Amino acid sequence: MRGLAEFVMTGRKQAIMAVLLLGLIPLVNLLNPVVVGLVMLRKGVSEASIILAWAILPVGGWAIAGDIVPLIMLIGISGLSLLLRETESWEFTLLAAIAIGIAVEIYLRVRPAMLDLMFQQLGPYLDSNNLQGMQIEEFRELVTSFIGSVYMFLAVVLLMLARWMQAVLYNPGGFKQEFHQLRIKQTVALGLMALTLLANFDIVIPSGWVLYLVLPMLFSGVALVHAVVAKKQMSGMWLVVFYAVIMFPLAVQIVVLLALIDSWYDFRTRIKTPV
Repeated sequence: MRGLAEFVMTGRKQAIMAVLLLGLIPLVNLLNPVVVGLVMLRKGVSEASIILAWAILPVGGWAIAGDIVPLIMLIGISGLSLLLRETESWEFTLLAAIAIGIAVEIYLRVRPAMLDLMFQQLGPYLDSNNLQGMQIEEFRELVTSFIGSVYMFLAVVLLMLARWMQAVLYNPGGFKQEFHQLRIKQTVALGLMALTLLANFDIVIPSGWVLYLVLPMLFSGVALVHAVVAKKQMSGMWLVVFYAVIMFPLAVQIVVLLALIDSWYDFRTRIKTPV
């Protein structure tokens, strides 16, 4: 990735070449918005808008072919990069990333062909679990929101990759320090929890949107764990174990709860570095 960053930042022609080539290849085209994000973070909107225009060409082709998600990701991550550059706030950026997940969900509802194909393949599973009628519709709603939340998560990860690439070239160690300080403040945490409560009871907000509302707190919790490991000068194996354990839903809930408590307690300022 460092090599890609160095190539892109060599000049405009190299950046245009990168977005054109990356955008043509399925799955690899997810690196397309990373390049635009890197240029946006480093050089600003005037230069990034030129690269974005070229980046739209290949993913626009995929959109015409029927897959608009890469285009949503490109525009969404470009917007998040601009927001992060202007505000220097990961908190605002994480909240804004919810819009990407919702945009993907809306697309899946408007163009349900992909979901129809998926549910045809899930037919034996649904039959074996005796899911019928309303239950299948509820399951479909949940799957739609889950896919949207996956793309929201991916958009944040790709933005972090762009930020890391910027730091590697121009501010070594800067991303690590920035990530360790990622924290959701009290008022925002309260707002997210209130909306989550409404979603749990399917009041105003669809129940599936809980996934979007929880993700900012999850990233805050992960950042807290990284910060604690670094401050306590613990072995990197603790992070390996952490990422293995966080695959379980209960562990995710615990991390989110820690992030919520951290919004009030701010563990980072209370941890003493070993002498």
